Amino acid sequence: MEKLEKAIAQCSSLDALEKIRLELFGKKGHFAEEFARLKHLQGEEKKEVASTLNAAKEKFTMLLAEKKEQLELGKMDELMQKDAQDVALFNATLGAGALHPVMETMNKIIDYFVGMNFSIEEGPLVEDDFHNFEALNLPKHHPARDMQDTFYFDDGMLLRTHTSPVQVRTMLSQKPPIRMICPGSVFRRDFDLTHTPMFHQVEGLVVDAAGKVSFANLKFILEDFLKHMFGDVTVRFRPSFFPFTEPSAEVDISCIFCKGKGCRVCSHTGWLEVLGCGVVDPNVFRAVGYEEVSGYAFGLGVERFAMLLHQIPDLRSLFEGDLRLLEQFR
Repeated sequence: MEKLEKAIAQCSSLDALEKIRLELFGKKGHFAEEFARLKHLQGEEKKEVASTLNAAKEKFTMLLAEKKEQLELGKMDELMQKDAQDVALFNATLGAGALHPVMETMNKIIDYFVGMNFSIEEGPLVEDDFHNFEALNLPKHHPARDMQDTFYFDDGMLLRTHTSPVQVRTMLSQKPPIRMICPGSVFRRDFDLTHTPMFHQVEGLVVDAAGKVSFANLKFILEDFLKHMFGDVTVRFRPSFFPFTEPSAEVDISCIFCKGKGCRVCSHTGWLEVLGCGVVDPNVFRAVGYEEVSGYAFGLGVERFAMLLHQIPDLRSLFEGDLRLLEQFR
């Protein structure tokens, strides 16, 4: 027995330990043979031998369990050592990701309006003529449709040219008051330094009872928003035309590059055009069945904002996936 105790203590593998266990506790093992001899003993002698065997059995059971646990821990340590990696070999900055500048800009825009209690609404990318044009005071053959060179499908459906259809769908499904923005992708047949076939817009809409929403409310929210995006800039509103708003305005900020003094970026005017806005035209409200309401709307191109914030000269470079550009935003 002492020999077996020593063998257990010196055992170096789980397989060798299992052989010792079978030698002790197998069907033909040491304890099976010893307990079989008990039938030939009588009285006190039988009790004494049985007690000795049970004590030995309990002892060896404990020794085997302890040794098995020790060997399993050792094997686990060995595997961990084998699979260990030197973290000093890795440079965290090489694998660090970052949001695309367009998405980063989109998130900053959304954060502002969510903080001003605007809801976020979404709609389909493939639209019909009613939601994309007619409900927005752009009937068929309206000359303003030429402002938006559209991708049409054979069945008359189209890729939305702006996110304004989401405003129409929201008004058709909800009753005022409405305070929403609709960020998303839009599509137009255009491709040059400042235009791509797919780009992103964020449009906003506020509707309430007649007299509760005015151009003054629109002016306040946009001035605050543009200062949130670009810092301490001067904001100006210029009269303009949009079919779905009247009156309408283009919004400019003082050039963030030359501080309004005039440079190549702002064509030496000192101003940068950033978005369009206006008071919602009554024809739009009539198209969705609204009465006795007032509201304002605005829309901006996210890529335009990203280009200004990050001083990117060519809009197309945002979609080329060039790591030399994108790694600068890590």
